[in-house]
Amino acid sequence: NKKLQVSMPDVRNLRITGNVLRLLIVSLLLCCRTKPCDFDYLKIIGKGSFGKVLLARHKETAKYYAVKVLQKKIILKKKEQKHIMAERSVLMKNIKHPFLVGLHYCFQTADKLYFVLDYVNGGELFYHLQRERIFLEPRARFYAAEIASALGYLHSLHIVYRDLKPENILLDSQGHIVLTDFGLCKEGLEPNGTTTTFCGTPEYLAPEVLQKQAYDRTVDWWCLGSVLYEMLYGLPPFYSRNTAEMYNNILHKAPVLKPNVSNAGRELLEGLLQKDCTKRLGARDDFLELKYHSFFSPINWDDLMARKITPPFIPSVSGPTDLRHFDPEFTHLPVSSSLCSDTVMVTSSLKEAAGAFPGFSYGPPEEHSFM
Repeated sequence: NKKLQVSMPDVRNLRITGNVLRLLIVSLLLCCRTKPCDFDYLKIIGKGSFGKVLLARHKETAKYYAVKVLQKKIILKKKEQKHIMAERSVLMKNIKHPFLVGLHYCFQTADKLYFVLDYVNGGELFYHLQRERIFLEPRARFYAAEIASALGYLHSLHIVYRDLKPENILLDSQGHIVLTDFGLCKEGLEPNGTTTTFCGTPEYLAPEVLQKQAYDRTVDWWCLGSVLYEMLYGLPPFYSRNTAEMYNNILHKAPVLKPNVSNAGRELLEGLLQKDCTKRLGARDDFLELKYHSFFSPINWDDLMARKITPPFIPSVSGPTDLRHFDPEFTHLPVSSSLCSDTVMVTSSLKEAAGAFPGFSYGPPEEHSFM
């Protein structure tokens, strides 16, 4: 019956007993106004390495959100705590940009982490590209401009995105781009700074990353070049089913630029897919070099940022519960009742997980709740 005094910095080093664990669970739930049972979880709309993304409706406001639910024990097993906390940090900085997914809340239980995000149901760019094979140049230009402005904004915050690919680019119900999934972002990278972590998706890796050299923010412009190429030609520029051959293509082959794309488009692709990152478009003045490239001359950038340009394609959706643009592989899965449960069986792995994410929970000021 000794009086127990626990300060938050002590939690990580605590040898947690059953009683202390119960106290910790209560404190985790109280440290943020939002908790799992504030939501009705309707459908699974995506899956990843650490958990699921669900369409959820806030019980009090009846507003719809995408709730990303991650399993702590899997994150700890793969030693990915830093990436998860970096994703949280990046999301908290991005909420005001028109083409980056916004974070409303994040909270945790003893065994799970919850990100409450903007719900976007126009489908992945990957989904639409698969259906249509290629996009006409004006449509590809519009998407590339919105993506470039989002990447430029991240760079202005000294953040490198590092995982641009069609699966991480969503369309909202009006047809605008929404960039999501910030798990591989690198924060604190100054304009001339470099980093060395080998990460990304094989088809879109820049040569300097493949060669395990120090690289800078220009890796994002390489990835944009790869995505733009795929929009215009139907496949990533160096794609091969054989991964070793694809890596060899990235390192040594020039991209094949067929004449169905304008001269300005081919010139932009050559600049973005320049293997020498010091000569790559964006190496000197970052986003400004793309903004003033002739390929983007039809774009009024002020109107673009104000979302005043009518998107070239508007997804057909009847309302927030219309899931036609999500993969049925996910939407047909059953929703687990454990998402709303605060009762968990105490195990050694749970004891480790419970206090592994101090400071994770976040909620905006009361007057801005669920805007």
